[in-house]
Amino acid sequence: MRLILYGADEDNNQRSNKMEKVNVLDLVSASLERKADWVEEAFAKGEYVAECYDKDGKLKWRDTIKNVVCTLGKNVALDAFLAGSSYTVVGPYMGLISSVDYTGVPVVGDTMASHGTWKEAGITNAPTYTTRKTCAWAAAGSGAKALSAALAFVFTGNGTVKGCFLCFGTGAVATVDSTAGYLLSAGVFTGGDKVVVATDTLNVSYTFSM
Repeated sequence: MRLILYGADEDNNQRSNKMEKVNVLDLVSASLERKADWVEEAFAKGEYVAECYDKDGKLKWRDTIKNVVCTLGKNVALDAFLAGSSYTVVGPYMGLISSVDYTGVPVVGDTMASHGTWKEAGITNAPTYTTRKTCAWAAAGSGAKALSAALAFVFTGNGTVKGCFLCFGTGAVATVDSTAGYLLSAGVFTGGDKVVVATDTLNVSYTFSM
């Protein structure tokens, strides 16, 4: 586009011979925005909530565990609900982790047969109690499944508890120190070691979500 401007003090002849030329540029700027993709992710996670009561029913302490969900346990669960046929769950059974020979937190690679940094409490390793506890579940809701009632461990001897674990699947049993079955989750108390004595009762709840 060309724009011709004439000075106000010039006559027609001058206007015909003398011209000021101004080049005008039209500039257009455009941008394109792309809406971010919607991404939905699911992470398996769980939480234990434990409350310890003395023989008179008085609350001694309360703590939580943010567990690690173990790889083999995830694999069994995925096979069951994505490709299972007439699948019946075995367990899950809950046990406790002892402070005896404890050297490190549970990790995703732990299994029932191999968890070198921690040992199960109950018989060989204090504190003692009778058997692992069998989980009973309420209906799932909002992407989570919780125990229908807390599981009660009544101690028969003194000791220190580090945390909890869950095992399930083929071969899993309620017998303490059995290495059969699959380790679903394990973790240690957020607030550190917990000392218990004979006749104390430890009530543990658990919620699994994804």
